[in-house]
Amino acid sequence: MERVRLKTGLSVVFGLLVAVSVLLGGPGPRAQKTKAASQDLTAIKSFGSRQAPITIEVFSDYQCPQCKVFYQDTTRQLIDNYVSTGKVYLVHRDFPLNMHSHSREAAQWANAAALAGVFDTAEQALYAKQDDWGSTGRIEEVLANALSAADMKKVRLIAASQGPEIDASIARDMALGESRHVDGTPTIYVFHNGQMTPLPPGGVNYSLFKQYIDYLLQQH
Repeated sequence: MERVRLKTGLSVVFGLLVAVSVLLGGPGPRAQKTKAASQDLTAIKSFGSRQAPITIEVFSDYQCPQCKVFYQDTTRQLIDNYVSTGKVYLVHRDFPLNMHSHSREAAQWANAAALAGVFDTAEQALYAKQDDWGSTGRIEEVLANALSAADMKKVRLIAASQGPEIDASIARDMALGESRHVDGTPTIYVFHNGQMTPLPPGGVNYSLFKQYIDYLLQQH
């Protein structure tokens, strides 16, 4: 089942602020490519520089309402204020839950969009229109309305030709999550100074996350 929303009590704030986390050398910055081997998909879906002092890894499900809230309210601000300034490297991991009938298909389309070089736009559209395609399954239509005709043509071609590679990439993300006992989304890990810290389940609001990141940056 989806994880519960993060408690915002003082004890949680204190627990986050005293945690010390690590830089994990992740894949390189996001690349704009029309084709790539499946092992490159993580890099293509990641934002920022792997040399950033903090790496944040998010296991998410495009059909998960809490993932939508975390993406729209927290992730976008992290990208604008910390990723773009070289302080955070943000890594996306696919973790479609069985309880969501269209989440795996959405992940497949998102990965095809990544290989076409339009992951950011596709991800924004999938979350913005989650209620629409979540009830109808019309994921392709949502992406077609968000992307240019030329880009959507690339996405369709990649989805048709590289399905096995995309599925393998999703399976690797899920296996990694399962090895860490991920059982819901969003699940977030912060890496800093040689340590990996899992955050409380259900996502973190931006104000609290900002305090935590600023604390870690002071330790760097």
